[in-house]
This record gives sequence, structure tokens and C-alpha cells, in this order.
Amino acid sequence: MADSKSDSASRIWETVVRIVYPTRDADLTMPLYAIDWTPQHLSETMLDSRIDMKTLEFGQMNESKFQHLVRGSVTGVGASGGVRTDSFTVTSRDEIRVTAGQRTSLCTFFNAFPASYWRRWTRVDSVRFVATASGTGRVLLYRSNGRGLSFPVATITVEGSGSTKAARNRTIAAEVPMTDLMDGGYFWFDAEASSANDLTITHAAWQVPQDRRVADANTTLSIAIATFNRPSYCLNQLVAMSEATELRKRLDTIYCTDQGNDLVQNQTGFPAVAKELGPQLTYIRQRNLGGSGGFSRGMFETVEAGKSTYCLLLDDDAISEPEAILRALQFSDYTVRPTLVGGGMLHLDNRTVLYSQGERVDWYRMWMVPSRGMGYNHDFSVEPLRDAPERHQRVDEDFNGWWMCMIPVAVLKKIGLSLPVFIKFDDIEYGLRAKRAGFPTVCLPGVAVWHQAWHGKDNARTWEEYFTNRNRWIAALMLKPEPSRRVIFENLYSDASLGLRFIYSAMALRHQALRDILRGPQYIVDCLPTKLGEMRELRGQFTDAQAKPSFDDFPEPDHELVSPRYRPQGAKARRKGGIRQIVRSLMPGRRARVGANAKPDVAITAQDTAWTWLAFAGIDSALVTTPDGNSVAWFKRDNPRFRKSMWEGYRLASELVRNWKRLSAEYRAYDLPSIETWRRIFAVDKAAAAAEQGGDSLKK
Repeated sequence: MADSKSDSASRIWETVVRIVYPTRDADLTMPLYAIDWTPQHLSETMLDSRIDMKTLEFGQMNESKFQHLVRGSVTGVGASGGVRTDSFTVTSRDEIRVTAGQRTSLCTFFNAFPASYWRRWTRVDSVRFVATASGTGRVLLYRSNGRGLSFPVATITVEGSGSTKAARNRTIAAEVPMTDLMDGGYFWFDAEASSANDLTITHAAWQVPQDRRVADANTTLSIAIATFNRPSYCLNQLVAMSEATELRKRLDTIYCTDQGNDLVQNQTGFPAVAKELGPQLTYIRQRNLGGSGGFSRGMFETVEAGKSTYCLLLDDDAISEPEAILRALQFSDYTVRPTLVGGGMLHLDNRTVLYSQGERVDWYRMWMVPSRGMGYNHDFSVEPLRDAPERHQRVDEDFNGWWMCMIPVAVLKKIGLSLPVFIKFDDIEYGLRAKRAGFPTVCLPGVAVWHQAWHGKDNARTWEEYFTNRNRWIAALMLKPEPSRRVIFENLYSDASLGLRFIYSAMALRHQALRDILRGPQYIVDCLPTKLGEMRELRGQFTDAQAKPSFDDFPEPDHELVSPRYRPQGAKARRKGGIRQIVRSLMPGRRARVGANAKPDVAITAQDTAWTWLAFAGIDSALVTTPDGNSVAWFKRDNPRFRKSMWEGYRLASELVRNWKRLSAEYRAYDLPSIETWRRIFAVDKAAAAAEQGGDSLKK
């Protein structure tokens, strides 16, 4: 490696982040790329962090009212309720023109350089900003630290003049040392046009010294996409990849594993995109083995082909920012050790909202939480990166969701592929397993996809509840050889929450999950292709799962529910009320009122039943809309079933804890995620598919 103090002029610089702008859906996404400049708002906590140690009492103010109050006071918010983007015009993918007398800031999610991440995970000691400028004005370079405080770095004056194009277009550059970045910080530039002329910035980029590169030259990637009956979404993903010229220079192949019966290859535009991609597309058909089976097939094929340095897992229904994939690839080339590089998840229906910048696992609960307690769903159109000091921290993660995650092939060879668990917790377990093996996960700012948000889903209302509970504890068995009594509490708490909401189907699915764990790892592998159908059949036996398309398909409710959101309670009151409801439901003499099965008490919206029992307090039946808003189900109190189910949940959770050490050893010895295990699974699946096709041909 070259000395870190080597002369800048003699260094070869490699572009790792190109500044880009949206050419599609710009009205929905622009605040992620560029915004009007406003003076930075310095909150008191940025200057003195001790004030965050004090608690505040807000009485009866609920979360929604509090957020409204905060957002209404955010400095820089325009009259329309969002940050403004009026000072500039995007003229191409890599060019922006700032209007005379205006100033534009690139301190944004996609275009601020995540310097602290490069400082932490690579050997890069200096970064270079380069661009082509024309017109007149200034380019101002800034940096921030982990507290969100910003500092000027350099000012470059642009005085484009002359009759030739070369005279008008000036190359500008400045080097920024990687200092004061251990806790966080970004680099970015603002562009300010003079009062007389516009200022145009083209081909702006951040570069790093090539002598700090760790990976060999000419690294490449393959992309694994798993799809099930989302052919139009998946086709759009393939089209986006086919149009990404720079990305395709580094692409070996896209493994598109189609596990549905509404096939991508039958879409009208598929032949054209297949022709365009040529050998860079490998289309695979297999039975539905879930996300873990679809992604593992892409990982498996990547390892078997032996050409790629990395394998990128990419959801079929995500909208990609192709430049983000290149950034993940470039970052991976410089990390000091093999690293999983993930991307954030932006909401598909609210395009400026970032679901999470990173998550960790609460080992006591075996559940995920946002890193550094920063919360979920940050809207950059309301609070831009410059005015969100907590977002300037470097965030360390345990895992990254598989909506987008790049995994070095060396890691696949070392620790294997996904657990064969169909869906749910496969990405979480993999990140934890990789971390245990010395391969960290980095959710790199500026890298993200747009994906459907979770607010239209509720696992408890679908067959997914089975896989969530089963895979959660399989992951714990794989990673924690010693048992914890918390397992019993977590299962009882979840069961009680479901029972108080009359979702007895979910309780049954959760208990079946525990029974199947106790059957051992061989059963988990054997049931991979069939378990979905079994769980759908089991769930369908319960009234809470029998939805109909209209309220008119049911009797009219007695009265209207006053939502718990409009009568908030403190945590202590909620706990006491929950205990009271559990006791009443467990009492042998407590039954639903006479006539409860003839007419529902109330109608309850999906959002009021998703996470709380409060909407069901004091009622015996309710019409409840589904999370997708397309149908209605009639929930009915059944206290005898609740009592029986609570006891069964306690029995199964206790049995799991008693047998934990034996089961943990069995699951780890079986080596569920190994390449050889998946080789056997794919071979069995291929034989079964061939047998089915043979049977069909005989019938014909």
C-alpha cells in the first residue's frame, strides 16, 4: 500500500460516487437528490447533548399531534409542507443548472458523500471532489461531523467566459482529508449562481485514491432476483438493469428465479429485454420455495459459475436507483475485509420516506429495533439531511433487509446461503451469522431502493405469522446455544396480544410453528415446498380468516367505535388494562354475551387492530377490515378457545426451552444453510417438478 501522505498529484483517483439526478418521477423524488439552500437550523441538542438526558411530560398529547407540532416548526419547510426545489433545473442525469441569484444544496440522501462510513470501513485517507462548471458563481464544499454540525471546506469561484466551449466549461477540483469522522459525518457541495448568470454543474463526482483499493481490479457482480407472481414488477426491474450502461460494464449475469405460475417470460416486453441483456440474463424456473429459496438459488448459481466477486440480492418489486448498485460495488472494493453492503428501503408510495438506515437485533426478544434508537420512516421532504443532525451519525447494523443487499462471494463460500425457511427472518439470521464469522454489514447512505412499505401489512392477519414465529426461534437456536426464559414470556405475550384481538388463527399458526421446530432440522428442510399450503389450510378454518368483500355481507354493527388513537393512555394504564382483559378472558365463567354471534358490536379499522387490544376492550365481536383495505372479516370472542390456546402456547414454549441445548446442537450440526444442503434441495425440487410434468403429459 502507498503511504497515506503520498503526493496528491501523483495519485490515481477512482470515482466511487457520481452525483446524479432523477430523470423519472422527479416530482416525487427530487428532495432526495437536490434542494434549495436555506440557513442550517442549529438545535440546542446539537450544541449541548446533555439536554437529551432530561425527560418531558406531555400529558394527553398523542404521537400524531406531537409530530405535527414538530414538523410545523421545522426551519426550511415551504408553504406546501415540504422542502423547496425551485432554485435549479435538472437538465440531464448528471447535470444541474442553478438559476441566477439562487443557491442549491446537495446535502441530500443520494448526493451527500457518506464520508464517515468510508473512514470506518476502508483505508481511504482523502477524498477528491471533481466537476465541470460553466456560467458564473461559486461551488462551496462542506463537511459535517457526527453531531450534525457543518463546516466550510473550500470555495471555488467559477467565472466561465470566452467564445469556445472549452473556455466556458471549466474543470474544478478540491481534496478533502478524512478527519473528524469517527462518529459520523458527510461531505457535500452547494452551488450558488451569480446574480447575473446561471451556473451549470456537470459530471460532479467524489473520488478516492486507487492505491487504497483492497479488492483486485475488474471485480464484477451477479444479481439474484426472486419473483413470485409479480411479473410486471419484475420485468420493470429487468428493464431498469438493461438501461444502466455503467452498471452493465460490471455485471456478469442476473439470475431471475421465477417461482410463480404467472410468469415473467410471458410478459409482452420480456423477449425484448432478454435480447438486450443477452448472456447477462439467466432465467430460472423452480417451484415456490419462498424468498429464501429464490434468493438462495441466485446465490447458489453465482457460486457455481465462479465468475463474480459479489452477489446482489434484489427484490423483484423494488424500484432501483441503478447508481446505488454501483456505489455499493465501489464501496465493497475498498473495505478492509469482506463486507455485506446493504441499501436503505425508501417507501414506494411516499418516495422521500426512508424506512430505516439500519437495524439491530434485541437478543432478549429476538426481534429487530432501529439502530441508535433513531426510529423508522424519516421523511427527507419534511426534514432534509442537513437539518436532521441525528442522521449524520455513523450507524452500525446487525443486518440489512434483502430488498437490496450485496454479499461477497467469499462470504457465501465461507458461511453458506440462506436458511431454508421459505420467508421471514432469513435476512436477519444471515446478517447475524455473517457478523459472528467476522463479516460486518454496512447499510451505506446513498444506496437504496424504493419498496412497498409495511403499513399495508399485518403478519397476524396472514399465513406469514407461522413463518415469522418459527424462523425467529430457529435463528435463535442457530445463534444462541444457551436457552433463555424470555422465550416463554415472548410467546405468551404475543399469544395474549392476538387472543385479546380475537385473532385465534394466528395463535394456531404460532403454536404449529413451535411444534415444527421441535421436530428438528430435517423436517424443516423436508416441508419447505409444502408448508405454505398447509398453513393456508389451517388458517382458513378460523372465522377471523374468512374475509368477504363488503360490509353488506354481514349484519349491521350496533354502534361506531371511538378509536383508541383519540383517547390515548399512558403506558401504566395500558399495562393495567391489558392485564385486566387477560384475566377476564381467562376466567372459566367468562363467555361472549348472548347474541354476539348474531350481530357484531362494532366495526374496527385495520389500523386500530394492528397492534393493540384497546379497540376490543369490552366488546364480543367486531367487523374488521383487512390491512389491504379490500375486504372485511367478522372477529368473534371465544374465551374457551383463548384459555386453551394460552395453555398450549405455554406448554410448547416451555418444551422448547427445556430442549433448547439439544435442539440448538442438532440445528447447528445439520448445517441448514450450507451450499450442499441447498444442492440437495434443488435436486429434489427439480426431480419433483419433472415428475409433475411427466404426470401431466401422461394425463394428456
